[in-house]
Amino acid sequence: MAFRRTLLSLLAIALVAAACSGDSDDEATPDDVATATTQTTAPAILEGSDAGDADADEAPEPTSLGEVDTPFPLTGAAVGDAAAVANAALAVKIDNAPSALPQAGLNDADVVFEERVEGGLTRFLALYHSQSSDEVGPVRSARSTDIPILATLGQPLFAWSGANAAFADLVRASNVIDVGVEVAFDAYETRDDRDAPSNLFSSTEALYAAADGQGQPPRQMFRYRADSSVPPSARPIDGITIDYGATTASFTWDESVAGWLRTQDGEPHVDTDGEQVAPTNVVVRFVDYVDSGSVDANGNPVPEAQIQGQGDAWFLVDGQLIEGSWDQRARALPAQYLAQNGSFAQLDPGDTWVVLPEAGRVEIDEAG
Repeated sequence: MAFRRTLLSLLAIALVAAACSGDSDDEATPDDVATATTQTTAPAILEGSDAGDADADEAPEPTSLGEVDTPFPLTGAAVGDAAAVANAALAVKIDNAPSALPQAGLNDADVVFEERVEGGLTRFLALYHSQSSDEVGPVRSARSTDIPILATLGQPLFAWSGANAAFADLVRASNVIDVGVEVAFDAYETRDDRDAPSNLFSSTEALYAAADGQGQPPRQMFRYRADSSVPPSARPIDGITIDYGATTASFTWDESVAGWLRTQDGEPHVDTDGEQVAPTNVVVRFVDYVDSGSVDANGNPVPEAQIQGQGDAWFLVDGQLIEGSWDQRARALPAQYLAQNGSFAQLDPGDTWVVLPEAGRVEIDEAG
């Protein structure tokens, strides 16, 4: 599994050119996304939230999730490098268009958020903290959905390839330490075996070096179980399938790897090392999508996931499905995840994928 892998050495970074300004016909580059309005949709703060007005760039007190049992707050895994605990989290925007496959570094991430973008494709926001990755990418452009996720991470580093003017303004006004290609040019390289825009890569070591010690460590994102107990409502399943439109993803439980094997559009989703993505946990966080006010080069509206608010959630843990809910009404604090009985949902220590589908877009493959 990814969180057991040892630290890899840093590849020398020799950036030939920043080739993120052009895109294939089936996907828009940051420069090709035309801004229809000067502002994107602002996620609503629900009534009754005392913390809803907290500034994203402030460092609030730790959340009410309680004491962290293990040093790494994004995995619950035992400490491997004590110095790494004090590091800021590194968030990297990774492409998932067909031309971007296979990606590098997904199996080294502590948490990966999958969000729908224009044209029914998806894109990843991969979070690194407990371990490094010698290569990450292809690095792509930011979307407005990223902002409320980044706001919950203390003061993270953010690696991105650019964005349209409206989205770029949102990033620059947020709480992040910018290590995007425009700021940290020397931390990136373009790969000769890839076509633009899916050829921009970096490494966690190069991006942390570019930040020069800036940033704040993340808060605890999930609760972790100390034994094999699950709520009475939990039931065994073989897996799930998510329909995003142009992209279909499945997660199937595999006891031999103690993880949920991911397939994409019917094929095993493997990284550049040939290792299939198989997170320890999968959190299905049902969200609504709205029109962000921008369109891509083909005239497709750019969707924005409504991260702030409340909604239903499923938790895939150890071959079982636990139904529950999520609540993220406070702007700068991580979501609270609850099981149906009102207790905190508990995951297994390890890496987690948080997928953001709409209701009615996920099918369960029942066990047996």
